[in-house]
Amino acid sequence: MLPRMATTVHEVLGSTVKRFGDRPALRVKRGGAWRTTTWREYERDAMRGARALIALGVQPGQGVSLIGVNSPEWLVADVAAIFAGAMPAGIYTTNSPAQVRYITDHCEAKVAFADTAEQVAKFVAEKAALPRLDVVVQMVGKPKPGAGAGKLEVLSWDEFLAKGDGEGGAELDRRLAAQKPDDVCTLIYTSGTTGEPKAVMMTHRNLTWTAQTMISMLDFGADDVTVSYLPLSHIAEQMLTVHGPMAMGSLVYFAESLDKLPEVLSEVRPTIFLGVPRVWEKIQAKMQAAGAAAPPIRKKLVAWAKKQGLAGGYAEQRKEPKPLLYPVAKKLVFDKVRQRLGLDRAKICVTSAAPISRDTLEFFLSLGLPILEVYGMSECTGPATYSPPDRYKTGKCGVCIPGAEIKIAEDGEICMRGQHVFKGYLKDAEATKSALDDEGWLHSGDIGTIDADGFLQVTDRKKDILITAGGENIAPQVIEGLLKGIPVVAQAVVVGDRRKYLAALLTLDPEKIAAEAKAAGSAATNPVEAAACAAFQRHLRKQIDAVNATLARVQTIKKFEIVASEFTIDGGELTPTLKVKRKVVNEKYKGAIDALYAEPEERAASAAAN
Repeated sequence: MLPRMATTVHEVLGSTVKRFGDRPALRVKRGGAWRTTTWREYERDAMRGARALIALGVQPGQGVSLIGVNSPEWLVADVAAIFAGAMPAGIYTTNSPAQVRYITDHCEAKVAFADTAEQVAKFVAEKAALPRLDVVVQMVGKPKPGAGAGKLEVLSWDEFLAKGDGEGGAELDRRLAAQKPDDVCTLIYTSGTTGEPKAVMMTHRNLTWTAQTMISMLDFGADDVTVSYLPLSHIAEQMLTVHGPMAMGSLVYFAESLDKLPEVLSEVRPTIFLGVPRVWEKIQAKMQAAGAAAPPIRKKLVAWAKKQGLAGGYAEQRKEPKPLLYPVAKKLVFDKVRQRLGLDRAKICVTSAAPISRDTLEFFLSLGLPILEVYGMSECTGPATYSPPDRYKTGKCGVCIPGAEIKIAEDGEICMRGQHVFKGYLKDAEATKSALDDEGWLHSGDIGTIDADGFLQVTDRKKDILITAGGENIAPQVIEGLLKGIPVVAQAVVVGDRRKYLAALLTLDPEKIAAEAKAAGSAATNPVEAAACAAFQRHLRKQIDAVNATLARVQTIKKFEIVASEFTIDGGELTPTLKVKRKVVNEKYKGAIDALYAEPEERAASAAAN
């Protein structure tokens, strides 16, 4: 735990450099080899970058845009902006030029960072609508001649840092000394699923208090290792990659891409790993596909071990002894699974950012690998709850983080209060007032319950509640989680607002279609063929009916449509953190949704006419 005085980002980094200056802080693979940045080098470059930003005219309180994949340069640019008294604003790499323009203009950026020529071009294309933007720094590689097209100055990373080698030290010292714990030092732009993104204003206290609290309660330290691969524009990844490691002096490895994550996990073997639900689901799918091809004896062994694992996992949660043969299953199966996944050193595996199905949670629990849920949002600096490895409940999001408060309002809304709660939305007093009440409670917009042991369970988004034509309030995410428990289903979106019954749009996991088609007596080999195959549809209908049997009548799925293509970020259906954009799905597949209701509505109209 850091001294209490470390309440600004530069104090935290300074303290860590004093203790661990020559230890590795960051590692990135370039040209097939890992390149290391020590804590002392990290601070040196951040200070150079801060002086360079000052030399380029960046003022305190001004925004600085950053777009690019996770890298040491991204972190240095981010921290440099904070040191200079500015507000770094991360932009998702998948954002369009218009979206890049909106954020850059909204935060009044004079300088922007981009990792490639392609990302630099987004700023150049929108320069006419960005009168304040003067400079773009290309963080990796050399800019192409004329990259700014006469509109912007485009600097290489080395050229940018060199600007911090001249005068400006005294001004930087003044700015650092002037920073206070409650000053805004980072902007997190929401993903904009319901309109233009809002800029969440994070203070030094938000970031440093939250990081130090998480480290203390989970007993993390300088020997821990993490892998950075989720978008750094998201608060969860900033806490795991920037502020958490900075506070404890741990080592961060950067994955080259999401596709190469399995390879990096095997090589790095992190001690802490966060996977959003879709990452865990993809790992599960690959493991199940491999299992299906295993010899019969191996299949029987794994099936036996999984029974031991599931019983043992739930026994552990009840504080009861695990099955007598659990250690045998662990040695024969669980340890080997962890090793193959690169998670044999993992002290904690976490899921957050979106709902995860119980099927996925129990799959990993049965393999001796409990996935611990964390609930939170950008507006509370990431975590509002946590699940300690020795105190967790499958399907629940943990307990309130120490030093903070959480409550359920009269209408079921989850509310949080504490030093992790944000300062407000930049330039949006109305939205701030809607989110923060007069007593300092942050209203999450989520619906949930808290059990007698203090464990939170999130049941739905307040704004996602469906009200059927019969006046029933339905929480779609609960049903969607059950539908995603059907092995072949990848994503599920329940519809039925102001309709007579519920229906669902389903996407299929391509890796599981062959096995499901065989069971269905279908010749389908891909999502398009499966969607068109009556035998496959009947097989899926039986599994949906099995889900329906566990639900109240008003919650049951009467009809469904297989969407022949996966929901993707590029397709617009998913946010960069792989959450479904319900509004986009409803609009994009309006025709398919209407078709699910056309026949019953036509029959009703005919009956009424007669």
